[in-house]
Amino acid sequence: MYQVYMVVMEDDPVISYKVNRKHAMRGEEAQKYKRVATTKHDSFLDSFLPMGSYKKLYSYTHLINGFALHAESEKTVRILSRAKGVRLIQEDIKMAKMTTHTPNYIGASGVWPLLGGAENSGDGVVIGMIDTGIDPKNPSFVSSNMSSQAKSPPASFKGMCHAGNRFPPDSCGGKIVGARWFARAAQATGEFNATIHYASPYDSDGHGSHTASIAAGNFHTPVISRGYSFGYASGMAPGARLSIYKAAYPFGGYMSDVIAAVDQAVEDGVDVISLSMAPSSVSSGPASFLNLLEAQLLLATKAGVSVVQAVGNGGPDENTVVSFSPWILSVAASTTDRKYRKSIIIGNGKAFSCGTLSAPTPGEIMYPLAWADDVIVENSTDEGSIKCLDPRIFIKPLVQGKVIICMFDSSDYYDDVSLASIIDTIQKIGAAGVIVTDRSTHDVDIEFEPTFPTTVPSAIVLKGSDMRALMQYYNNNTVRDEDGNVLSFGATARILEGRRAAYTGEAPVVADYSSRGPDVENSLMQPAEVLKPNVMAPGHLIWGAWSPTSSALREIHGENYGLLSGTSMAAPHVAGVAALIKQRHPTWSPAMIMSAIMTSADATDRSGWPLMARGDEGSLSPATPFDMGAGAVNAARALDPGLVFDAGYRDHLQFLCAVPGVDEAAVLRAVGAPCPPRPRAGAGVVRWCSDLNSPSVTVASLVGSRRVDRRVTSVGAHNETYMAYVRAPEGVAVRVSPAEFSIAPGAARMLRIVLNTTAPGNAFSFGEVVLRGDRKHRVRIPLAVYPAAALSR
Repeated sequence: MYQVYMVVMEDDPVISYKVNRKHAMRGEEAQKYKRVATTKHDSFLDSFLPMGSYKKLYSYTHLINGFALHAESEKTVRILSRAKGVRLIQEDIKMAKMTTHTPNYIGASGVWPLLGGAENSGDGVVIGMIDTGIDPKNPSFVSSNMSSQAKSPPASFKGMCHAGNRFPPDSCGGKIVGARWFARAAQATGEFNATIHYASPYDSDGHGSHTASIAAGNFHTPVISRGYSFGYASGMAPGARLSIYKAAYPFGGYMSDVIAAVDQAVEDGVDVISLSMAPSSVSSGPASFLNLLEAQLLLATKAGVSVVQAVGNGGPDENTVVSFSPWILSVAASTTDRKYRKSIIIGNGKAFSCGTLSAPTPGEIMYPLAWADDVIVENSTDEGSIKCLDPRIFIKPLVQGKVIICMFDSSDYYDDVSLASIIDTIQKIGAAGVIVTDRSTHDVDIEFEPTFPTTVPSAIVLKGSDMRALMQYYNNNTVRDEDGNVLSFGATARILEGRRAAYTGEAPVVADYSSRGPDVENSLMQPAEVLKPNVMAPGHLIWGAWSPTSSALREIHGENYGLLSGTSMAAPHVAGVAALIKQRHPTWSPAMIMSAIMTSADATDRSGWPLMARGDEGSLSPATPFDMGAGAVNAARALDPGLVFDAGYRDHLQFLCAVPGVDEAAVLRAVGAPCPPRPRAGAGVVRWCSDLNSPSVTVASLVGSRRVDRRVTSVGAHNETYMAYVRAPEGVAVRVSPAEFSIAPGAARMLRIVLNTTAPGNAFSFGEVVLRGDRKHRVRIPLAVYPAAALSR
């Protein structure tokens, strides 16, 4: 059977041809090189393959050097794979809008062509995943011999692979370039059990495999769960490598183990650290920024490593962030526009929108409907949803071939009732399907809608009004005797397909569980002059790799992929974007990468309306920087931000020394360095934490006036003129100078932002400064200011 293959050669393409050259080829010289490369492709194929056994479809010469051919057998691939000069061979893939989608949603897939194609995006960059380990046999991490990842890892990476239980020596070498595990503290407490938790980098939990696949999982990997194909998964940086540092377990983890992992990761030479873990509360001490992990992560950034961390799952309450420091890129979680539509149709023609990812009832026929209470043995005394958890109490002749209505009490559903157990019961009793409803006729919170695949046709009714209509129809069509026993079942229903995704194009919404700012300086919960979260990325209902041995979620036990929610899922999206930026701009500092991601983020939808945040009971309100940071990550713009705000180790030391209540001795203890000497009186004297050169401005107590200086550096390719546009926070006047400036590539420019309280309030208010360039760059600086008092004149 004929198949199409793409072959990439070791020769340079036009854009990277560097032999005896200082500049890229252009014009006729480039065209000549292109013709020569095409001729070499033809000669190469003629010398290795029989005439008529293939047809060359394309020569690739500009971004990659290679070709596509239509070949009659896999023997062709074997011949070419052994040929000198071939770098990789990849079988062509069908393109369809069925992927796990978030690379498209945040713009990552739009920049992959700039990085040499999907499989090369992130190449040369190593992401250190500090999590629960990894399942090396998951398709998202397995590399074929023809993959671009079959070549050696970056020369600067010095990591090792520690083999062990379920983690054989060949686990490393392709996508995974290093793997270690850290559990000495967990062993000391007695919580670590080598039989259950594995004394190896193997992921016994599933969480680490999930986050790793989001950051850098293989391109276009089929996502199959419960025998159904849900599309294809790709990491944000499919070409990046992974180094695994297992330091967390189903029971959690210990900071000492995590610190050991961070230490090793930096020594190994990772470029990015993704950390979907954090302390459960603010540590005691003079400042949240000085706990050992925060201080160690500062030293990691000093070594040039970008650190990305989940902001926490304590929302929608304020002051719930658990990622504190300005050198860490802290990520909030949002929804995406992917929706799984499921509905049921009842015998009177009404249709109800429902949850769950399940197959439909077979055929297009209606099935008899029976309430669980009507088909159980009379002497059963079980109450509530327990009926549907015990298959022994059902009268099998009455349930076989019927769709069963199971009711739960909303007060105990998420604590005591497992939908997986209900599905198991329905399967055992031979019913055709199940409809799950809330006995109290309340709406089911859509944020907690169960979304895992089931093989049994199932649906959960989300709206109380639909549940009432369903039961009214059922009762009207069910004949009972004077004692209430059913004489005949006349109601019918049909469960429709619920595993196909629809993409609505709607803007992201901050998930209700995503932790909120303001950031806090200490355990007294005093607000800090640091914006947290920094940015928002998809975190709600995200497909990712899973460990089949994990018992963390019974619903997906035995599966290779799962659908999870949390800021744990959001952070690796941004870690993957950071890897793309690092590949594109290898000399950029962690602060420059953070700045690029923040200043290019989206704070509005495509129509210009503010992004929204979900609060208690599903309420929606305009999102503030304390909900979403600078906004929703936009990978395409982050690679070309125009201007960046850089800050180094000395800048961060000056920040620490400006934190109220922190003295030089505390800084010296935490990071091993004293406060830098203050410059002479005048411009540049650091007096406030808000003076740190960050891509945001947060003032926790504006009394009268404050001057905030920022230094921008042009990373654009051309001279550009910027104009400053201000949307002032309520109760605050904002002046930016200069209001217009021109800047050359590589040049730096000082900006002064002066804030004045005009109307004191009792809460933070929010605004922005937007620098718009005449070459299409847009640099957005969020403002979060508490106007405490105005100075009397």
